[in-house]
Amino acid sequence: MIKCGRPSKGEELLSRDRVLDSALQLFLEHGYGNLSMETIARDAHVSLRTIYRHFDGKAGLFGALIRRCSDQFIDSLSEEGTLEESLVAFGREFLFRVTRPNVLRIRAILIGESQQFPDLATQFYEQGPSRTLAQLAEFFARHQQAGRIRNIDPNFLADQFISVLRGERLQRLQLGLEAPPEESDIEVWVAKTTRLFLEGCLAS
Repeated sequence: MIKCGRPSKGEELLSRDRVLDSALQLFLEHGYGNLSMETIARDAHVSLRTIYRHFDGKAGLFGALIRRCSDQFIDSLSEEGTLEESLVAFGREFLFRVTRPNVLRIRAILIGESQQFPDLATQFYEQGPSRTLAQLAEFFARHQQAGRIRNIDPNFLADQFISVLRGERLQRLQLGLEAPPEESDIEVWVAKTTRLFLEGCLAS
């Protein structure tokens, strides 16, 4: 039987994921500026119309890739357990994601091409760092209301926590001066940095 009408929600999601998977590999192979939407559509076995309906263009498609990655560590920020346990769980997921080779390569593409394609930088920041900082700021604000954290601007706390997590080590990884860390290494890294951070802002 030939199906007519709009695809089901499940089919839409499968199509969207297939486009994202294809786009990720193609961005890694060709960069941003050299990659055409027609190539992405052909590789994902979908129409150009489908891509534009889901993503509204190449910059939106790149932003959706960043959002899919950031969702994985934003969703790990929960209220279960102690404040330290919650931050450690988030930090582990955050560092594991941002230190993977494909993510480091995507960041390199962004740095290399964002001047020529300003929408690329906007999509990256809005769908990645900006969303992450906003969620962390809300998290810190809730713990301030509960009296666990000193009265410090929660946006500043969010910025400082991400900064202390990444540290100078992320730059060495980006430059290829270190190999991506194993999960056991990330565990130690996150535990140390989280404890150091909390010493500066816990309520007495």
